[in-house]
Amino acid sequence: MRIRDPIHGTIPVSESEKAVIDSRHYQRLRYVRQLGFGDLAFPGATHTRHIHSLGAMHVASRVFGAVAARSSLPEDVRERFCTAVRLAVLCHDLGHMPLSHASERIAPKRSLLRLPGWLDSVAEGEQATHEDYTAKILLDSSLTPIIEREFGAQGITPMGAVALITGAKPPKDPGFTWDGVDWTPLLRAIVSGELDADRMDYLLRDSFYTGVNYGRYDMDWIIGNLNPAVKDGRAYLALSRAAAFAFEDFLLSRYHMFVSVYLHHTSVSFDYMLRRYYEESPGEFEIPSDPEAFLLCDDSALWYTLRRSRNKWAQRIITRQGFKLLAQYTERDAGYDLDVLRSALVSSGFEHYVVESVNVLSKYASGPASPGPSLFIIDASTGRLTEVARYTALYQRYSGAVRLTRLFVRPDQSEAAHELMGQLLGQAVQS
Repeated sequence: MRIRDPIHGTIPVSESEKAVIDSRHYQRLRYVRQLGFGDLAFPGATHTRHIHSLGAMHVASRVFGAVAARSSLPEDVRERFCTAVRLAVLCHDLGHMPLSHASERIAPKRSLLRLPGWLDSVAEGEQATHEDYTAKILLDSSLTPIIEREFGAQGITPMGAVALITGAKPPKDPGFTWDGVDWTPLLRAIVSGELDADRMDYLLRDSFYTGVNYGRYDMDWIIGNLNPAVKDGRAYLALSRAAAFAFEDFLLSRYHMFVSVYLHHTSVSFDYMLRRYYEESPGEFEIPSDPEAFLLCDDSALWYTLRRSRNKWAQRIITRQGFKLLAQYTERDAGYDLDVLRSALVSSGFEHYVVESVNVLSKYASGPASPGPSLFIIDASTGRLTEVARYTALYQRYSGAVRLTRLFVRPDQSEAAHELMGQLLGQAVQS
């Protein structure tokens, strides 16, 4: 099967992959938008996790192909490793909840999913995440026997796919070792790392559908300069020094997309209102822990519930009556005193709320569950490896969290609130 895609052109799909794509769990992603409320700020951003996952799978295949071409892996091993990484990337978003990340705050306790103990090492807390749901769907749902039937002959299991997605070490060898070298770190880096197929697709795709230029980077040059690097019996993803500047451009693209798109004040405001709806109408919409019931948990189900709700935040969401941005600043901005401004708003009877957005740009991992750095810079002439965090100062500059503080006010009070803020800022300048 071939799929036409505006980002990558033609995406070839095998019969085994088609069986996964045709499953109900994958088809559910047609009804989960990639950017949540993003289309309220960028009307073209109506693309879904369904097409993103297909695109990411295609990128993963290109990345592994480039790496494998510079390796001594025999053809049958190359095919098995490539199939495994394509499957993992294809399925990496299966557990996303309605409006993507916006609904994770009402996910049930992780214990209710009854995940196997070997996944506890990558647990992020008591509340289930979309990765927890992805693991559950792959390991214990109607999709599980499909994967076993279609990929089992190649030695690829649901457990192996989950290991690549989560980074957890499974109880059984997933079969990613050849000639004494463990290729798990490299395959894992393609699925989730500093330069993974997920990011490489969504930056280009989100840039295209939002109509902004910030997410563009030189993917061809980056892929053409990727290499396998063996260190201490493990294979890692390594980028040639010649493409280090392209990686820096990739980092800048990600940073600018966060600031301009992913943390756009409209999306942030509606995410906050959805959170208030969940808090004030508990149980009206729930995320089921059962993977088969989860099939009916998508954007359409949430919008249906919001339209029927009498909750004031639900009504604001469905009528697009979001609060208006009054002030926005980062830790680098001067002249704002949030406490003084909020106190003045309270005294004057303005309805408002503050949202602090924090998002980590880097996936650089060094914890106990990490197999090591997900990306090295390699000197082709000597073979010397340098961790990317130590190689480029720009990486260090953008490896931390993006932090934005926004103050929103009720729309009918916006003009008067701006006048009040202007007076306060004028007084601050005079003093």
